[in-house]
Amino acid sequence: MKKIIIAEKPSVARNIADALDIKNRKNGYLEGDEYIITWVFGHLLSLCDVVDYDEKRASWRLENFPFIPDEFRYKVKPSNDNRKVVDDGAKKQLELISSLIQREDVHGVISATDWDREGQIIADEILLHLGIDKKQYRLLINEWTKDEVLKGLQSLIGNEEMSNLSNAGFARQIADWLIGINLTTVATTKHNNTGRRHLLNIGRVLMPTLKIVYDREKEIEAFEKSSTFKLAAIINKDELDIDSVYTESIDDSNTDRFEEKEFLEKFLPTLENKRLKVIDKAVDRKTEKAPYLFNLTNLQGYITGKYKGFTADKVLKVAQSLYEKKIITYPRTASVVLDESLIEKTRRVFEVHKNGSPFENQMIFHTKKRLFDSSKVESHSAIIPTYIKAKNISKDEQIVYDAVLNRFYAQFLPDAISEETKIILKVIDENNSFILDGDFRVKGKVQVQEGYRLAENIKTQDTLLPNIDIDEILDIKDIRIDEIKKKPPSYHTEKTLLKVMETCGKSFKDDEEESDEMMSAILSGFSIGTPATRGETIKKLKDVGYIEVKGKKLLTTDLGKMMVETFPVDELFDLEYTGRLEKTLFDIEKGIVNQDDFLQLIKDFVVKSVDEIKTNNKFAGNILIEDETIMIGVCPECGNPVVETPKTFGCSNWKNGCKFAIWKNDKYINTLGKEVSEDMVKILLKNGKVGFKRLKGKNGNFFSAYFHYEKDDNGRYRWRIEYIN
Repeated sequence: MKKIIIAEKPSVARNIADALDIKNRKNGYLEGDEYIITWVFGHLLSLCDVVDYDEKRASWRLENFPFIPDEFRYKVKPSNDNRKVVDDGAKKQLELISSLIQREDVHGVISATDWDREGQIIADEILLHLGIDKKQYRLLINEWTKDEVLKGLQSLIGNEEMSNLSNAGFARQIADWLIGINLTTVATTKHNNTGRRHLLNIGRVLMPTLKIVYDREKEIEAFEKSSTFKLAAIINKDELDIDSVYTESIDDSNTDRFEEKEFLEKFLPTLENKRLKVIDKAVDRKTEKAPYLFNLTNLQGYITGKYKGFTADKVLKVAQSLYEKKIITYPRTASVVLDESLIEKTRRVFEVHKNGSPFENQMIFHTKKRLFDSSKVESHSAIIPTYIKAKNISKDEQIVYDAVLNRFYAQFLPDAISEETKIILKVIDENNSFILDGDFRVKGKVQVQEGYRLAENIKTQDTLLPNIDIDEILDIKDIRIDEIKKKPPSYHTEKTLLKVMETCGKSFKDDEEESDEMMSAILSGFSIGTPATRGETIKKLKDVGYIEVKGKKLLTTDLGKMMVETFPVDELFDLEYTGRLEKTLFDIEKGIVNQDDFLQLIKDFVVKSVDEIKTNNKFAGNILIEDETIMIGVCPECGNPVVETPKTFGCSNWKNGCKFAIWKNDKYINTLGKEVSEDMVKILLKNGKVGFKRLKGKNGNFFSAYFHYEKDDNGRYRWRIEYIN
């Protein structure tokens, strides 16, 4: 008897087959003596559309919403090109999986999809949809190396033990469907009744993320320019010019920043030809530990902050590729430490990568709590390399892999040690008497031991100090007053936005270092989205036209600003509210909260929100876009509005790469005696096809046909005719 293994992707199925030494490949699966391995391509099923429940609701009319089904149904996912058409590949693979499970020699099904909320329901959807009554198992591993696959298959658990994770996944899916379908439809319909056309995407995670970017821009707009001044005496020692800054006690606080330039100007004559005497010197030795291992958010922030051409979404895709190639562990993690059960496994990885590394003689394996701490791990440990070394990977993969590997190296290198020297000097006259109340101060830093910094090639711009002793007297070489302009807050980048989403807007003392307080907040589930979805959310904000990117800066568009300023459902922009929803999903995973209670909360929210949108006239009157942007329909490629231009009816998302367009002077249509019109395109986009009568063929005869606009094997849109008898 055999078991079916369902992997999340073909590449993962191959990894499992390699581990089991299965080489007998069939059409859509691989088969060995004990296991049959097949795969999906992400979700093969999707929640049914509104029209699938009730054809009368096909038109977007306000009276048709809110729509909340009594029971949520699933269907084979639609084609990416046309939502009205079933995805043939998904349908074929679903039928194959069904036929394999029904084989008499099969007695069980193993779900081997990713070990997270979304991965759990990718397989559960199928098993529920097919009504499987055979024993169901779950494979839970953190990497796809041979050793882990074999170990995982020896320690399978019943899939029913994953019910809490499954409940959380389905709750998330249904909640986002309810909010997205109802609020997007009603908002767009209400808005379009004003005579302007634009698809308004509304989402549980989308809106608060937009608000974060918007709020930062408002902070910058409200920023009031101001300056302070500081007095610097330049002293020379051993051919080094050193800036010493004047400090004085003002309002019971010692400061080197002064509001009035005139206050400092009065010192200039006094300081001419004067000297400074060293009255105190302190050397502070500081130890700096390596930063924690990467979780996904920190990895995304590190890469997008350091390398051009990377977005958070791209970093995840590259990391996922490395994971499927068996050379890093599971990337969609919120943890920055390792579970204590992984000590011996990590020791093996350490030994593999230590040999031949640039730091071979400096690295020492250890099991300190800063690296291994089960209390700070939620489901998945931090990202580390596996014992398989990388070979033949792309340039982008090399960048991400090196970041993970070097951060791993850093954990086993010595601490970085520096000495910070602080020197205090007083102004003296020719009689060596002190002549000012305040004093001048100098700081300098020397890196005594590079330690972990070697692994990440961290360079410090340190102020170098010569040897200066107490009671030493130094001449003032020059004197100046510097203006320090108060800087406005910086625009958000993907790096900073990811961190705000991860901590739900909570600020912590050190943005770079993961404090215990920050880690507790992250692992509590109180956040905007999840590690797996945050990059995708930022990408969608760009795609739907709510934000734009200039350099690395994220800026709200006019449409994005108007959404924040006039959309009436305030809760969707409230980080606390969204954080509580995500926390509730996290608690469903833990079995603390009931799935039905959460969904009832969402249903009540949807009913209230739809009513707010319908009755709010400010929203309908103010959310407008340019006069020439008239929405003809929804793009089958990316879901954005199709609009008319002088030469085409094309997707408004063309700036982000969507190439869907129907040319007005389409030669094929013209040869049949017809022309591309607005009404024709509207019908085509609404129904997936458009009918023509009295088409003139090459033989001069007339005929009738439906026209479909579909992609060919090369990804180009072409017309397909369906003749009408």
